[in-house]
Amino acid sequence: MKKNFLRLFVPVFSGLLLCGCTASDGVSSEALSTPNEIYINAEAQTEEERIARLDLGGSVLPVLPDVTTAEDNSVLAPSLLRKGDQNPVVMQLQERLMSLGYMDNDEPTDFYGDATSVAVMHFQRQNGLTQDGICGTETWDKIFSSSAPYYKVSKGDDGDDIARIQQRLYELGYLAEASSVTGHFGDETEQAVIKLQSVNGLSQDGAVGKETVNLLYSDEVKANFVSFGEESPIVMKAQQRLKELGYYTGEADGKFGNDTMEALRNFQSFNDQVVDGYLGPSTRQALESPDAVPFALRVGDENSAVTSIQQKLASLGYLNSSNVTGYYGSITEAAVKDFQRVNGLSQDGAVGAQTMAKLESGDAKKKPAGSSSSRPSGGSSSSGGSSSRPSGGSGSGGSSSVGSGGATVSGSAQALVNEAAKHLGKPYVWGAKGPNSFDCSGFVYYCLRQVGVNQSYITSSGWRNPGRYQRISNFNDIQAGDIVVVSGHVGIAAGGGTVIDASSSNGRVVHRSLSSWWRNNFIVAWRIFG
Repeated sequence: MKKNFLRLFVPVFSGLLLCGCTASDGVSSEALSTPNEIYINAEAQTEEERIARLDLGGSVLPVLPDVTTAEDNSVLAPSLLRKGDQNPVVMQLQERLMSLGYMDNDEPTDFYGDATSVAVMHFQRQNGLTQDGICGTETWDKIFSSSAPYYKVSKGDDGDDIARIQQRLYELGYLAEASSVTGHFGDETEQAVIKLQSVNGLSQDGAVGKETVNLLYSDEVKANFVSFGEESPIVMKAQQRLKELGYYTGEADGKFGNDTMEALRNFQSFNDQVVDGYLGPSTRQALESPDAVPFALRVGDENSAVTSIQQKLASLGYLNSSNVTGYYGSITEAAVKDFQRVNGLSQDGAVGAQTMAKLESGDAKKKPAGSSSSRPSGGSSSSGGSSSRPSGGSGSGGSSSVGSGGATVSGSAQALVNEAAKHLGKPYVWGAKGPNSFDCSGFVYYCLRQVGVNQSYITSSGWRNPGRYQRISNFNDIQAGDIVVVSGHVGIAAGGGTVIDASSSNGRVVHRSLSSWWRNNFIVAWRIFG
């Protein structure tokens, strides 16, 4: 049976509560960490037991802990927690909100910032409480109740999180118009969610809970629009535009095959779209935009398009066939420069629309017999070499000493750390990709783009296997410039056992230790630069 508790406020002296209780007084163990407030079982105490107990020297005896159950719900906190507060129990609150899906997974802190306030507000909305973002006793008790519900939104709800869900439904083709992204969960949104759940084999309740939230950004989500296997004028129009921008080299036949999907994914990567290979409303709008970014392959890319380019360069004599690896290294860059020079193109070493068109044309000039090749700076043009993915040592741009023990990293890795450090203190905002605010994956995405890495935007779960970088499986092997992936979160290693990340629990971009929390939640790290 749930106990009846009386909330008392007592002063603190020399770290001891001015109240004495035996182990049967009903005081929870958490009371020791919250000096301003304790719970006392009012029914069980006699008048004598309410008197502070003293030892023989007159000092106040410490409160002894008592074991409580989840039903007692006697985890203690100040009477109100609000934005700007700093208190050790905020860590417990954040950890609980994360476990219930109201906050992104992160290392809990004692700071009650914007993200915590928004998470509390979303919990209050779901539980019929006043949505003020303040954690009072009623909100606290409900959050820590054993029956506290996991995050879920449904018809009638309003909020910025609803708008983000609607935006993804629009991108996936379940909402037909951009104007449907309103932040209000109405009939149209409910029907879109039901259709999403139906197509993807989920229970069709029209609400967005744990399974549906996880599905929305997963690689397995099935869209509701033009996709692989379809044939239509819409596909032909998209192929023509992709060809114009240099992403597609085949015939515009209106058939959505593997080559069209690969071209579409490359386009999405270069144009800040979710890389899912679907021809949805947002992607079609980006394709039709005069500001669409044309195709270009450059050093660091690794995919089937690189393999295709290398094969063409090899057939024309600019690249040894043993260097057809699918990785765009300095040897491939040198071969591209040779091709561009011989064919009268700008020699930037990248394969853009013009270079691609020339490679695909029937009049591309072969490498003249006896001509010397451009040499990749800092390396040889022998077989293998830097057409293979870098696996260690210094990368381009020299090296810098960082972290403890004088560990060295490439200049490019140091540039990434320096870029990350520029944004310290900027606010955390869910879904933001910079430059003035970020979420964790948006922060990594933005910083990589600023140092020339054409990584598409992917969520923290997508960073479990981005498919192009050197995998670091041992937590102890992490070095500056690595992307550190933990359960539900991602950051940039800064050297010396530290990380820079957009932290929901801190409410801003922070530089902090790769603590035991990171170790315990570690999944993998990725070395972007050798």
